[in-house]
Amino acid sequence: MSLLQIDKVTHYFGGLRAVYNYNLKINPGQIWGLIGPNGAGKTTIFNLITGIYQPTEGTVSLEGTRLNGLSPHEIASLGIGRTFQNMLLWRHMTVLEHVKMARYSRLTYGLVGAFFGTAKRHREEAESEEKAYHLLKMMGVDQFADQIVTNLPYGAQRRVEMARALAMEPKVLFLDEPTAGMNPEELVQMMEIVRQVHREFGLAIFLIEHRMKVVMELCDRIQTLVFGELIAEGTPDEIQDNPEVIDAYLGKEVVA
Repeated sequence: MSLLQIDKVTHYFGGLRAVYNYNLKINPGQIWGLIGPNGAGKTTIFNLITGIYQPTEGTVSLEGTRLNGLSPHEIASLGIGRTFQNMLLWRHMTVLEHVKMARYSRLTYGLVGAFFGTAKRHREEAESEEKAYHLLKMMGVDQFADQIVTNLPYGAQRRVEMARALAMEPKVLFLDEPTAGMNPEELVQMMEIVRQVHREFGLAIFLIEHRMKVVMELCDRIQTLVFGELIAEGTPDEIQDNPEVIDAYLGKEVVA
């Protein structure tokens, strides 16, 4: 059984068909990439899997558990973490608070523990803060722990968002344009962070990315989406040599 399986997912916005007959099987530890022109439906697919939208047709399953009809927070608690193309950060919270907030779904001390300040609560809160600092250090932003997140440079905010997604201890990590807006130095740093996360946690990763250098160097398998339909799936070498993909999306500059 695949870790994450999407079968024949189709989605309409009113009379507009945004995604048609989409299929995907991700196994533990794999890194998948999803590429395609702007408006191809890539983020819509992320939103269908993570519960922001409900598929018009088809099924989404995680470890055999059907996700259709579940809310985003229920899906997240089952093991899917994600970042967003347009970062969704809380403007008045510190960097550390962002990551600790994401860990609350993993705390078990309950209402009684919170009200009476039990030993279990103090132990779990301390462990949660330690894990949050570890993630911030991995992302290279631990020095900003006490700063308001919106005061950070753009690239650092992106890394905080990834730390927040990892704090939920996902089984599959979804990265929506993780290097968007980054300069070449930041891009290289983010690629190394993705590799480090993959090595340390052994996560399956599913990413949307326009920069071909990122996709071709990081991914085991790549899908190409055009007008909501898959036109190709394969290894990086297969994708960059595929005439349909070159014609529809990559053009002459296969690796930028």
